[in-house]
Amino acid sequence: MLIQQGALVFAFIQPNSLLRTFFDDSFAGVHQLEWFDWMILLPYFTLLIILSFYGLHRYETIRMYLRHRKRLPKEPARRFEELPRVTVQLPLYNERFVVERLVEAVSKLDYPRDRLQIQVLDDSTDETHPFTQSLVARYRAGGCPIEYHHRTNRHGYKAGALQEGLKTATGEFVALFDADFVPAPDFLQRTIHFFSDPAIGVVQTRWSYLNRHYSILTEVEAMLLDAHFVLEHGARCGAGLFFNFNGTAGILRRRMIEDAGGWQHDTLTEDSDLSYRAQLKGWRFLYVPGIDCPSELPVESYAFQVQQSRWAKGLTQVARKLLPRILSAPLPFRTKWEAFVHLTPNISFPLMVVVSALMLPVMIVRFYMGWFQMLVIDLPLVFANFWSIGAFYLFAQRELYPDRWKRSIALLPMLMAAGVGLTITNTRAVLEALFGIQTSFARTAKYALGAEKKRVEAPEYRRRSGWLPFIELGIGTYFLMMVAYAIDTYNFLAIPFLLLFVGGYYWMGFSTLWQELQGRLRWQREMELARSAANRVQ
Repeated sequence: MLIQQGALVFAFIQPNSLLRTFFDDSFAGVHQLEWFDWMILLPYFTLLIILSFYGLHRYETIRMYLRHRKRLPKEPARRFEELPRVTVQLPLYNERFVVERLVEAVSKLDYPRDRLQIQVLDDSTDETHPFTQSLVARYRAGGCPIEYHHRTNRHGYKAGALQEGLKTATGEFVALFDADFVPAPDFLQRTIHFFSDPAIGVVQTRWSYLNRHYSILTEVEAMLLDAHFVLEHGARCGAGLFFNFNGTAGILRRRMIEDAGGWQHDTLTEDSDLSYRAQLKGWRFLYVPGIDCPSELPVESYAFQVQQSRWAKGLTQVARKLLPRILSAPLPFRTKWEAFVHLTPNISFPLMVVVSALMLPVMIVRFYMGWFQMLVIDLPLVFANFWSIGAFYLFAQRELYPDRWKRSIALLPMLMAAGVGLTITNTRAVLEALFGIQTSFARTAKYALGAEKKRVEAPEYRRRSGWLPFIELGIGTYFLMMVAYAIDTYNFLAIPFLLLFVGGYYWMGFSTLWQELQGRLRWQREMELARSAANRVQ
């Protein structure tokens, strides 16, 4: 995809005499396409055209957002005369670094204590369990209406814990916060009154980020999520289309959960699964962009990849599970189409693997055939795939930060490189979902980090990347060979686009290996210190 963009620019900006040479060669038939050339070019451009549909949809999302953003709710139309009972559920699994911050924030929620129930749903298997149990006991002794529930198994993972918690929940509404979120004291007061409309099943708020400026990686992650919340949620909610509850920083009507069939754990994104089942039942969802809930972004490259691959697999599982029901439901075509596009975009990752493998032979074929014949194809592909990325993410930043969004322009290459770096893990995730391969819920480690740069001191919390970084480095080297070929064939303006692929794969591969090496060295030093201390005691 990016190769064609470089080639297109290259063809346009060459001196006129050189352009005439290319055009003359093209018309003179210097290179006639053989069957082997067609076997390379046809699948390559077919896949690019499929990918272009998702690129064009970014423009459509911006258009929808501009048309419907004034319909997004700012204040509830009515307010409860008597506040309803609310259960706050806090699902945990081995979150010893952030659980204290979470419990402290939730204990400060400004809501009548006799109308509030807080459930800590802890599936932890490490020291988080005894620490959290004593923490909850301390807050409970101080008058906080908080309860501790610990399961000795992880049946159903997060969905199983939430469903188990509902058995003893007393609230008419359920607020959910993952372990790395820090809700403001007025969160419930600002959101609960939207449920005065009995048709509303979910109120979702916008995520904000405690450690956005921790590193370039976290800034890129924030940009990716900002576009999801500002444009995708804003456009779909404003237009009255289906969109998903994000699993945290929101409130659900308990009757809606039960009506939709409860929390189910046959996908890794139980929140999207429940969202579509509920909206098929006729429940309305609200997105309130004016209310944000701070959270923590992953600071390690492999943790970021694990999180994104879980979301990619889960969303594809939901598509496999519910798309037949959605497409056959008595819904407007636009609702069905938007649901299809929302649930299937991760198919682009395995398609990009094939496109990447074909890039070098396509470059060779195009070098011998000349440029003119392909311009008619290149121009719309560049518009659909490349320009749409810049427009989509920069527009979201401009909406959120009108005074400082221009800084994001410099981060666009890193954002695209990060997207490239997700290709291998997300491809595996999508293929596992399509073939029905079940895997466990992989948590994303969080460390209670803010914007300040601090070392991560818990190597045992990291998941091992295994073979992944070496494959990424190998693919990065393949693209480096393409850079060399571009230099050799004087296709210099393709080089910046190729370097995005080199940078993306090398960034993820080298940073993962470096972070794991640092973790192992730190662990070895701690073990040596512990042995030395033990020897001194003896």
